[in-house]
Amino acid sequence: MWHKPDINSIISSLHEKGILNNVDIVMNNKTGTTDGLVYILSEHNEVKYVLKIDHPQQITLSEQFLYTYRHIGLVPTIIYTDPEKAYIVYSYIAGTTHYNRGLKIDWLTLLVKRFFNHYEKSLLTDQWGRLHKPIHSWREWNYRSLQDTRNNWGNLLSIEDYNRVKSIAEHISACEEHEARFLLHGDAGVHNFVFHDNSLIGVIDPSPMIGPVLYDFTYAFCSSPDDLNLETLIAAYSSLNYEPVERSRLIKEVIFQLYCRIGICIQHHPHDLEDYLKAWEYWKSLQKEAQ
Repeated sequence: MWHKPDINSIISSLHEKGILNNVDIVMNNKTGTTDGLVYILSEHNEVKYVLKIDHPQQITLSEQFLYTYRHIGLVPTIIYTDPEKAYIVYSYIAGTTHYNRGLKIDWLTLLVKRFFNHYEKSLLTDQWGRLHKPIHSWREWNYRSLQDTRNNWGNLLSIEDYNRVKSIAEHISACEEHEARFLLHGDAGVHNFVFHDNSLIGVIDPSPMIGPVLYDFTYAFCSSPDDLNLETLIAAYSSLNYEPVERSRLIKEVIFQLYCRIGICIQHHPHDLEDYLKAWEYWKSLQKEAQ
C-alpha cells in the first residue's frame, strides 16, 4: 500500500539540499486523475514552484514526459526529482486554466503546431494510463474508458447511444491497432492548459500514456464545450503533421471522446452539460450523414 510522504519533511529535505530556499506552501489540492497531491510553493512571496507527490510509477512517468518535451517551451521545467520517486518539483507557469482562453481554433492550432507535432514515438508495448495499470492494447484502453464512463454516470444517454459508441470504439481500435505509438500527455484538456491574455502559454500536470496522437488531439478538442463543430476540428487538424485519416474516422474519434467527456462533465463541471448534450446531437447527425 502506498503512503504519501509528509510535505513538511519534503520541504525540510529540499532546504537541506539547497534546492529551495525560504519556501512557503501557498495551497494544495488533490489532482483529478491520480491519488497524488499537488502543492504550489512560493519563494520570497512569489509563486515559483509546483511540488507533486504521487505513486513512484506516476512520478517516473511525469519526469519522463517533462524531460522528453523540455525543448518545447510549453511544459514546466524540472527542478528536482526525489531519487525514490516519491515526489517531483517543477517550475510554476503563471496564468489561468479553463478561463480567458480565447477562441478554440487559436489555442488548439497552437497546441497542434507547438506541442502535438513534436510528440516522440515510443517503442513500449504497454499503454501506461492514468490508473497506474498496464494496458496491453489500445482496444483495451478504449473499452475501459467506455465502461468506466457508463458505470460512473448511468443512463443519461440511451442504450442506443451506448451501443453506437461501443461499435465506434471497436472500429477506431481496429484502425489504431497498427498505427505508431507516441508518448502522450494523457490528460490534454483545458483544465491542464495555462492561458494568459487569451493565449495558450503552458501545458501542465501530465498523466503520461502511450498511444496515438489522435487521442490527445480529439481529447483537447472535446475538453471544452465551445466551438465543438466540424469546421473548427478540420481547421486545427489540417496542421497536424501525422498520418492523415479520413473525415469519417475523425468524426468517430470525436463521438467517442465526447461520450466520455459528458461523463467527466457530470462529475466535474455540470454547468457545461447542456452545451455538451447539444454537441452530442450535432455530432451524431454528422456521423449519420457520413455513413
